[in-house]
Amino acid sequence: MDVSLLDRLRAWRDAKMASPAFQRWAADFPLTRLVAARRARGLFDITAGFVYSQILFACVELDLFDKLAERPRTAVDLAPEMDMSTAAAERLLRAAVAIDLLERRGTGADGSTRFGLGKLGIAMPGNPGIAAMVRHHRMLYHDLDDPLALFRGGLEETELGRYWSYAGAADPAADGDERIAQYSTLMSASSGLVAEDTLDAYSLRNHRCLMDVGGGEGRFLMQAGARWPHLQLMLFDLPAVVARAEQNFIDAGMAERVRLVGGDIKADGLPTGADVISLVRVILDHNDDGAMAILRAVRQALPLGGTLLVTEPMSETPGAEPVGDAYFGLYLLAMGSGRTRPPREHQALLARAGFGDIRLVRTRRPLQTRVIVAKAA
Repeated sequence: MDVSLLDRLRAWRDAKMASPAFQRWAADFPLTRLVAARRARGLFDITAGFVYSQILFACVELDLFDKLAERPRTAVDLAPEMDMSTAAAERLLRAAVAIDLLERRGTGADGSTRFGLGKLGIAMPGNPGIAAMVRHHRMLYHDLDDPLALFRGGLEETELGRYWSYAGAADPAADGDERIAQYSTLMSASSGLVAEDTLDAYSLRNHRCLMDVGGGEGRFLMQAGARWPHLQLMLFDLPAVVARAEQNFIDAGMAERVRLVGGDIKADGLPTGADVISLVRVILDHNDDGAMAILRAVRQALPLGGTLLVTEPMSETPGAEPVGDAYFGLYLLAMGSGRTRPPREHQALLARAGFGDIRLVRTRRPLQTRVIVAKAA
């Protein structure tokens, strides 16, 4: 195979930059010193990433963020509540400071350091969904214990595969009420910001009825209903999930506005009546055949010119590339079904399913939420 001039130049560059002599020179030369330092730090952070995540997990398990939201406290003060020695508590608190979860806030009356919320930790008390996902990640870490076995398909079963067993199941409802309740609650806890960003990106003011497919316990629908009081609401999900959602709509005062429908989209299709349908973090759970079945069912349920909203994290998002292909790529591999897709692949699937006027709309936090709007053609 012929090697292009560009490839030869890149091979020469790579060999040059990989040599210890060049790396020493780059670390000393004023114009390259900062770049060399950033790259070294980046590589080290990848190596140490699991350690950082375990520090976060420990803080979540100890409810440290909620405790420190009330007031700064010292290791001496916190150690009894953390069930560890003062020295161990101090070590954990300092480790959390090092990765910006906490920060030092002066000293206490006894001269010991006080700790408060850092620039990353400050987001934790107001977002219980983040803590729920941090706890949930113990399963992912277990599945990644042997990453090569995961990639090669050598694991007979994975923790995430058991937890999200509905995704690849021929009969999703066979999971049982208890298992369905577990993952339904987790998705509800983690969906608040996703719903907010989606509803900010696309207005439902001119729509009459919204059906959320795979809508879990109704969090997205309730936020949409609160924002647009004229909107009629429909929820479609597995029967056990829909049963759990009913009380939520009663508590929100929306019981008269919502129609709850339980079923399996691949077997039962979707009810009609909505002029806009949302798929919030649904398509990424499915491989192409499953995704196409869902999109075609949505197209059948919509009138001509009806609107579909697809909301989920996507691959190749500028500035958030690791989230799509590294984090979600391996999460879905461990789950055993689905993958993230760049917008162009979503657009191709939508066109095949019978949609037109397909466009990507801007969202506030594309790292976790990107939105594609399409019309039933």
